[in-house]
Amino acid sequence: MSTQQLQTPEQHQVSPDGCYTLGQFDSSVCQELADRATALKGGATPDAKPGKALGLLFLNPSLRTSASFQRAAARLKLELVNLNSQGVWAMESEEGAIMDGTKAEHMKDAAAVLGCFVDVLAIRAFPAGVDLEQDLKDPVLHGFAKHAGVPIVNMESTLWHPCQALADWATLDQHQVPKPAKLVLTWAWHPKPLPHAVPNSTLCMAAQRGMEVVVLHPAGYQLHPEIMAEAHVLAAANGGSARVSHNRAEALDGAAVVYAKSWGSLDTWGDAEAETAKRAPLGDWCVTSKQMPQGAKFMHCLPVRRNVVVSDEVIDGPRSLIIDQAENRLHAQTALLERILS
Repeated sequence: MSTQQLQTPEQHQVSPDGCYTLGQFDSSVCQELADRATALKGGATPDAKPGKALGLLFLNPSLRTSASFQRAAARLKLELVNLNSQGVWAMESEEGAIMDGTKAEHMKDAAAVLGCFVDVLAIRAFPAGVDLEQDLKDPVLHGFAKHAGVPIVNMESTLWHPCQALADWATLDQHQVPKPAKLVLTWAWHPKPLPHAVPNSTLCMAAQRGMEVVVLHPAGYQLHPEIMAEAHVLAAANGGSARVSHNRAEALDGAAVVYAKSWGSLDTWGDAEAETAKRAPLGDWCVTSKQMPQGAKFMHCLPVRRNVVVSDEVIDGPRSLIIDQAENRLHAQTALLERILS
């Protein structure tokens, strides 16, 4: 497993006025944002910011994030600059690079220009999945934060997906899941390795909320040790706990929430052949009704591979919260933009 040190927001000058990870906020702020999201969902009037502009830069695919941020911008009467990877030049992130290859624009130039046009810049940039050390630096988010001169909102990066985590916090509140309740974040099989942003954020969100969090995964699929360490700190500060289990029956026993997500192994990062071989015998890691504890809620961030990650009977059942989670992205992001633009 990699022991590369993660780069903190402070080290990379991520603006505290933006949102890189939910853990940068006090728990009381997270609760205020979740409460505001619930109020907005209930019909509260958004605090419009006419004359302000939001930039959206998607370097990777998006459905819920793109739609919900566009709708949030409209509710707040923001001018919108919406860009995707097909509409921008390939960008270089390394300082001092000799740009004689395929990358036509340096990130520092693109960031500075976009910062002139908007008041908040939201960015989605998945890991390249080749070099773990480089990916752990979250170079795109940190590069834009360093050079844009405006608050940056993370719409999912290598390490974090704070907007999903905030929406999930609000969803748990709306369904009256007690803060001390047990949430199991379970690994699930998937035909390819997926990023760690959602599991990292789910773990730390639940720990920060004060829940009993169990990370359930097969051997070799541990999260980064510094992410686990952060979860322990957040849990200790908020009356919760965080631990790891490889035993599905033990981990799921008594769970109030089962949150399914697949992620790739740190041990085989960038090695597709080794990763495929490693996960080949793990196809039974699918959440079915037989595994769901009585009364437990089911959560997943979407998109999801049905009958691979979770069975239809669970995801379409009365205890599935997936659509509420998706809807709450709109309300949580509206609340977040209100706060940033205040």
